[in-house]
Amino acid sequence: MTQKFTILFDLDGTLVDTAPDLVNAHNYVMKKFGFETKSVDEVKALVGMGAKTMMSKTLWSNAKEELRMVKEKYTKDQMVKEFINYYGNNILVESKLINGVKDFLIWCKENKISMGVCTNKQEYLANDLLKKIGISNFFEYVAGCDTFDYCKPDARHLTSVVEILNADLKKTIMIGDSEVDAKSAENASIPFIVLEGGYTNINVSQMKYKHKIKDFIGLSNIVKKYL
Repeated sequence: MTQKFTILFDLDGTLVDTAPDLVNAHNYVMKKFGFETKSVDEVKALVGMGAKTMMSKTLWSNAKEELRMVKEKYTKDQMVKEFINYYGNNILVESKLINGVKDFLIWCKENKISMGVCTNKQEYLANDLLKKIGISNFFEYVAGCDTFDYCKPDARHLTSVVEILNADLKKTIMIGDSEVDAKSAENASIPFIVLEGGYTNINVSQMKYKHKIKDFIGLSNIVKKYL
């Protein structure tokens, strides 16, 4: 083990507030296919589930029955493709780092903490966003929803990254913002730090976590307890 400690991060809603650009892409597709647009609050709770799930739940939840029956799978697949294409071309228009992220990542690097990303975003989109927003160099490995044959909340999404990093699961924590992240950490038997106000449709009190934070300011004081 070359690293004394490892932190796994979720991406959307944890490291980066991506909701504005995701909602813009979502509504672009909605308009193109004749559906009603959605607000940020209506969409962001589904972001952590991945593009296909998000589009399925939102695009079809209010669709008229006749639309639901006409080439549903084909139309839905086309919508997902349109969404991914549009989002990929507009991935960093309004998205921004969560307050304190950059300084915290610098502190982790200075303290030789190994860092990885476990996200239900597609791997190439995750890497593209991390690079464009200027924090890709902090992470030793990025695992998206398509990196393995499984993804969050499957524990292996986390444990496989820990193994790839040649790290120790007993010296690993997860930082995320949703019930998907909380369940992933629980399934992997690692401590979970939850960021309030994230992309989730349940109250933080309903999640299993060790610590609760509002942003990354002062987070180093919590992590020091684990080092």
